Amino acid sequence: MKVLAALCLALVSASALAAIEVTAGGTGTRNTRGEEKWLTYEKNVEARSAGAINMTMLVYGELGVEENLVSGIRRGRIHVANWSGAVATTVVPETAVLYVPFLFDDVAESDFVMDNYLFDAYSKLYADKDVHLLMWDEIGFGKIWSKTPILVPADAKGKRFRVSANEASKLFAESVGADVIPLGFADIISSLQTGLIEAGETGAVLYARTGISEAAPHITNTDHNFATSLIVLRKSWLDRLPPEQKKVMLESWVSLEQSRQWVREEVAGDLATAGQRGFTVHEITKEQRDQWRQATSAITRRLLDQAGPDGQRIWDLAQQGKKEYAARKTK
Repeated sequence: MKVLAALCLALVSASALAAIEVTAGGTGTRNTRGEEKWLTYEKNVEARSAGAINMTMLVYGELGVEENLVSGIRRGRIHVANWSGAVATTVVPETAVLYVPFLFDDVAESDFVMDNYLFDAYSKLYADKDVHLLMWDEIGFGKIWSKTPILVPADAKGKRFRVSANEASKLFAESVGADVIPLGFADIISSLQTGLIEAGETGAVLYARTGISEAAPHITNTDHNFATSLIVLRKSWLDRLPPEQKKVMLESWVSLEQSRQWVREEVAGDLATAGQRGFTVHEITKEQRDQWRQATSAITRRLLDQAGPDGQRIWDLAQQGKKEYAARKTK
C-alpha cells in the first residue's frame, strides 16, 4: 500500500510539473467587454484543460506598447495576444486594407465580407509568418473626437489632430487638412490638457472609458473606418501542443457572435449615456458623410500601394464580398 501511495503521489507531482505555462499579452482596459473576453478565456482554458494549462494574464499593458506584443509572439515569449489591426500591419502589411476609409457601409456588410471573404485569406498570410489567426476582435467603427465639433472635413482643417502609428490614420488626417500629430495612446489625455492636440479618432469605447471624453467632449459618428483587433497565437508553439491542449487553446475564446454582440452593446450603451458621461454625440447627414468620402477617396490607392504584395488581391476579395452582399440584400 505504501508503494502504491508513493506511486500515486509521484504521478500527481509529475502531472503538476508537466502543466503547460501559457502567457497572454494585451493592452486591455478594465471594466470593459475586452477585459471580460480575456477573463472568460482564462477561465475556459484552465477549466477545460483540467489544470493541464496554467494561464499568466498580462493583458492590461504590463508588457508595454503594442509592438512588444508583436515581438513577444514572434520570439516565443508570449503565446497568445490581442493585436490591433494597426500594429498587425508590421507583420502582415496587407492588414492595412482593412483601414481603407469607408470600406464598409455597416456592420452587417462588414460581418459578411470579413467572415466569408477575408478571414481565410488573412489566415494564410499570417500562417506564413508563424502566426495563427484565431479570431477577429472587433473594436467598432472609427469616430472623430474633438474639443469643438467637427462635422465636415472643413472643420478639421488646421486642427492639431492626433494620429496613431497606423499609416491610414496619418493619411486620413492629411486628407482633410489637419495638422498631423503622431502620439502614442497613453499620451492622448495629457496632450489634450496641454493643448498639443485638439482632435483625433478612435472607437467609441476607448473614447468614453479612458478619459478622452473629459478633455475632448465632442464625438462625431463619421464611422469612416472599421477597426478590428486580432486574437493571435504563435503557430509553431501551438502546433507542438498535445492535441487535447491545442483544442483547448483554439476553442476557449468567446464565440465570434458573442464577441461582436458584447462590443456593439457596449458601444451603443456608451453613446446612449453621453449626457451622463459629459460628452456630446454628433450624427451627420448623408451629404456630410459624402463630403468625408470625397475628401478621403485618394487614400485607397496610397494604402494599397503600401499594403504588401497581396494588398490588391485582398482589396479585390473585399469588393467581391461587397458585391455578393449587395446582391443578397436585393433578393
